[in-house]
Amino acid sequence: MYKYFPHTADDIQQMLDVIGVRSLDDLYAEIPEEIKLHRELDLPSEKSEIEVRRIIQGLAAQNKSLTCFAGAGSYDHYTPSVVPFVASRSEFSTSYTPYQAEISQGTLQYIFEYQTLMADLTGMDISNASMYDGTTATAEAMMMMVAAAKKRNRVLISSTLQPNVLAVCHTYAKYHGIDLIEIPEREGVMDKEAAKTYIEEDNVAGLIVCQPNRYGIIEDFTGLADLCHQHKALFAVNTVASALVVLKTPGEWGADIACGDAQSLGIPMGYGGPYIGYLCTKEALVRKMPGRLVGATTDVDGRRTFVLTMQAREQHIRREKATSNICTAQGFMCLYVACYLSLMGPKGMREVNELSYASAHYLHDELLKTGKFEKVFDQPFLNEFTLRYKGDAESLRKRLCEEGFLMGVPTPGMPDCLTIASTEQRSREEIDKLINLINA
Repeated sequence: MYKYFPHTADDIQQMLDVIGVRSLDDLYAEIPEEIKLHRELDLPSEKSEIEVRRIIQGLAAQNKSLTCFAGAGSYDHYTPSVVPFVASRSEFSTSYTPYQAEISQGTLQYIFEYQTLMADLTGMDISNASMYDGTTATAEAMMMMVAAAKKRNRVLISSTLQPNVLAVCHTYAKYHGIDLIEIPEREGVMDKEAAKTYIEEDNVAGLIVCQPNRYGIIEDFTGLADLCHQHKALFAVNTVASALVVLKTPGEWGADIACGDAQSLGIPMGYGGPYIGYLCTKEALVRKMPGRLVGATTDVDGRRTFVLTMQAREQHIRREKATSNICTAQGFMCLYVACYLSLMGPKGMREVNELSYASAHYLHDELLKTGKFEKVFDQPFLNEFTLRYKGDAESLRKRLCEEGFLMGVPTPGMPDCLTIASTEQRSREEIDKLINLINA
């Protein structure tokens, strides 16, 4: 009946006999009846390719395309057309997994290039390849700190990280026995004195900070790395990847670990994914880092080639010695980022940030001129900022949405405040139209 099922009725019965169960119903008997479906699955009949395309196009047509002034970890940067073209080349689509180097050179090459570019971008020694997103990358950095400290399970994390990052880190901490403490903020930035007090207790595995923070503010981490190292703690910086070209890198701050989301490096927003988390470290921590590392070497004929040089995963070493296996299936995103960075180069990346900075600061000043917004913090920012609306912010967002604009993201815990972003994608004309609508 189901020709695509590999097991015959006889195969199934033999397996049931081995485990001592009479039937499939008996096998699932312990599942509560109230959560069983008790009917056939509502699956549609088979469709032709053209019919499937029409269905998907119909669903897509229901989406409303908005001019985006929202950020909060996902940014509307331009993806040059050559990036998806190169990423679709079959030379890079070799085997699913790169364990067999002789048939995986395309995959291994772009992973190597990605690692090289990200290590250079962050100012760190080594990059892995890679993580699901910036939230899980930060959680993995937290677990690396505890693994490196051995006898310390307390990690400090700035409360100015994005709320979703904090939530994921707390979840990881709960199920890994980590004592995760949020350092409070003061005037929109992490309270460095509060962090210092904890660090000086000499029972902290590490401190995680962010740049720019959840309000778009550029924070100052002067002295934090030295303080951490004096008390045998690690220092990690979570950074929006595209900003690394114009802001001090984690390496320049003296960080041991750099982590965050690389979505801003040419990956479309895509309704929330797929994204890519980056994780870079100093060489001393390489054995604590999850994922795989690719190195360059030569083959028997002296030609440049690529191989896996480290794969501390449970299928290769003792399970209790393994690191996280979370890097699986991020290859295509690595390729996208590698293509984007190779194409843009330092000059192009600086130009992206300069245009984004100019756009965001123009928007910020024009919003204040309306008299309907006010400053929340008097702090430096790059392309994202937080303002308070003198009215009902959610009603404003709904009204502007009807006009085709996605106006910022509500700021958690701060009623009628919006965190607003602008990138090189936003034109002066779009901003002026938005301002006119707000003034209407």
